[in-house]
Amino acid sequence: MSRVGKSPIPVTKGAEVQIVGSLITIKGPLGTLTHELHPLVSVAQADGSLLVTCNDETRESNALSGTTRALVSNMVNGVTKGFERKLNLVGVGYRASTQGDALKLQLGYSHDIIYQLPNGVKAETPTQTEIIIKGANKQQVGQVAAEVRSYRTPEPYKGKGVRYSDEVVLIKETKKK
Repeated sequence: MSRVGKSPIPVTKGAEVQIVGSLITIKGPLGTLTHELHPLVSVAQADGSLLVTCNDETRESNALSGTTRALVSNMVNGVTKGFERKLNLVGVGYRASTQGDALKLQLGYSHDIIYQLPNGVKAETPTQTEIIIKGANKQQVGQVAAEVRSYRTPEPYKGKGVRYSDEVVLIKETKKK
């Protein structure tokens, strides 16, 4: 079994785990997440932790054990602590604001971009040039952040665009005469 798959997943207080057949459901203060397990892998609950085991000794089940352990661990962290991604808008006149469950972006186009947030994901704008995307599902939070960033990716000459807060944009030198 993979090294990642062998380590147990601690279930924190406030998280409630329910395993029915190959479906695992985790409830917590921030929401409920479900995941369909692959037939080569199974999850068992023991002593306040979850253990991932392989159903056979193939290479594929070994790889899936580590992947499943990481996914279930992210589910437990998501329903208790939650995940967030921070985005920064760099550019003159680039602004963002929230309108209910939608995100209004002004990114230098002739029109405003209204991005409808999916269920389970919330966005905050502490300032006009900062966006914080929060949610319980790590994959969904990352996907929303990537879609918002794709409206205006950072360009390499001035660095203008939507970027992650920890992203470093390498600025190219302009052409010399």
